[in-house]
Amino acid sequence: MTTLQSAILLLVINLGLLWLFLRVPLGRRTICLSQTYRCTPDTLWKAMNPAGPDASWHHSVISSRALADRCGVVEQAYRHLDKNGAPSRRLLALDPLPSMASNVHGFQARIIDDSTLDPTFWNHYRERRIIRPTPDGALLEVEQTDRYRGLAFLMFRYFVLRREMKTLDGWLKTGESLPQGYFERPLVQGGLAVLSTLLLWPFLGLDAGGLMLSTFLTLVIVLHELGHMAAYRMFGHASVRMIFVPLLGGIAVGGRPYRSVFEVATCALMGAGMSAFMVPILAVTTQLSDVGLLPSASRGPLLIFLLILGTFNLLNLLPMHRFDGGQVLRQIFRTRRSQMAASFVVTLCILGIGFEIGLPANMLTAGLFVFVLVSLVSGGSVKPRQMLDEMKDGERMLVAFGLYAAIAVHGYAIIFATEKLF
Repeated sequence: MTTLQSAILLLVINLGLLWLFLRVPLGRRTICLSQTYRCTPDTLWKAMNPAGPDASWHHSVISSRALADRCGVVEQAYRHLDKNGAPSRRLLALDPLPSMASNVHGFQARIIDDSTLDPTFWNHYRERRIIRPTPDGALLEVEQTDRYRGLAFLMFRYFVLRREMKTLDGWLKTGESLPQGYFERPLVQGGLAVLSTLLLWPFLGLDAGGLMLSTFLTLVIVLHELGHMAAYRMFGHASVRMIFVPLLGGIAVGGRPYRSVFEVATCALMGAGMSAFMVPILAVTTQLSDVGLLPSASRGPLLIFLLILGTFNLLNLLPMHRFDGGQVLRQIFRTRRSQMAASFVVTLCILGIGFEIGLPANMLTAGLFVFVLVSLVSGGSVKPRQMLDEMKDGERMLVAFGLYAAIAVHGYAIIFATEKLF
């Protein structure tokens, strides 16, 4: 298989995975889990009942109480923060279950209000919890029903529910609720980054050169996501983390929803912005190797890394819906007409860089078509409960010049590395 064929195959696999995880229409789906606990049904019901005395047993729940002025409605407060840094709140409407045996407890609920997300997000969500006595203790049956598009959120809900049931078991045994799971831990994410490198290796050639390319690509992705994480920290997010998805790349996750349009634009731009600081350092280092101040053997790998760094970040600045470039342009320009004009200019600049390094027009056209497809299969954004604070003129100008600088710096990296290599 040639390098071009491998690249096309890798691209097709990525597009298929993106569609599967983000866009495949799944319709109405129900997650069903059950577990037996060594306790009395009444003890378990006190914790599961949203208005029960132990309803706030979970470490992420601050309080859960019935509203005196609204029959059948429970207010829950969570440690997860809203955009103002306050605990997020939800209102649950408890609906009666069909008639059950006297020794069976249960409820079904729907979310009617949310301080973080627009209430329409919960239109199709329903939850049912039933506790049945067993010879060994009590059986908890949980059902969560919602309408899904893409496997990602369905899988997320499944694993969150599994963790909750495991945490409940620990709380019943020790009286303490502790976070469960290892997926977000740095060691696990480091292992996923290594796995991604090894999965990319066959597509780039099963030799030392292919391993070098796959390693460089993984490092570039990590550096890019570190830029997003640094921006989150700068805007006061108490916790940030990186989730690495083999073959698909990485995702930087903040600790709360965005507060302002300026925050959205800056956090999106800082992925390429952090990498831009590496461009002059790498360019100067290769120049030092040219004049003999550094080993000449380092010249080739440095230029290849610079080329991958520039290409990855420049393509990420394309004005596609879920790309960083599209995110930034939508915040700078608020009308459809201005967004279209700005998208055309940015795309033209990136195509111009492609022409400058000698890429044929048909390849550039095919590449642009592929990135349009990627934009189409990306998932839609979740509507927040409150409107974000708009940008001031000075902030808008700052972000616009930052986008221009990021395109120029990474474009220079590609041209510089290409001229030196070829």
